[in-house]
Amino acid sequence: MTSAVWFTVLIALTALERVAELVVSVRNARWALSHGGVESGRRHFPPMVALHTALLAGCLAEVHLADRQFLPALGWPALVLAVGSQVLRWWCIATLGPQWNTRVIVVPGLSLVRRGPYRWLRHPNYVAVVLEGVVLPLVHTAWITALVFTVLNAVLLFGFRIPVEQRALTASGRRSRASLPAQRGRRHRV
Repeated sequence: MTSAVWFTVLIALTALERVAELVVSVRNARWALSHGGVESGRRHFPPMVALHTALLAGCLAEVHLADRQFLPALGWPALVLAVGSQVLRWWCIATLGPQWNTRVIVVPGLSLVRRGPYRWLRHPNYVAVVLEGVVLPLVHTAWITALVFTVLNAVLLFGFRIPVEQRALTASGRRSRASLPAQRGRRHRV
């Protein structure tokens, strides 16, 4: 099989992972709403879904239509980082448990999670998303897809999603890690 075929299999596996995420997300969203959760930021969610779908489609389109070549010096490290981004994503999902979903739903009265990757990073799930958006296309040298996704994702994350989450947490009475004093003399990484 050619490297383009293997890359297509990788993208198909990533799409299956997305389906698994959605199954978990729907279940957890139902749990959150049944426990008094309040949803915020519904308007930015459809563009996020479209962008993440376009990432996978763009990877395939660019590799096949632009005849991108697999460059081992770039592709293998990118693949390792892409797998690492999935590990981080599922660590976030496991750490948050029923509080994790793809929407912004805050259940009043629950504490801000400060274990797992949230112990060291303020938004580890978004670190996984950003990392994957850069490296997944680069597994097979789809640099245009990596660049376009990264720019559009930055606009969505920093212009809409993260501010919506911060406002929702503040409204629910939770304080973000940014507003907490450093514990035991250590500074939190953001």
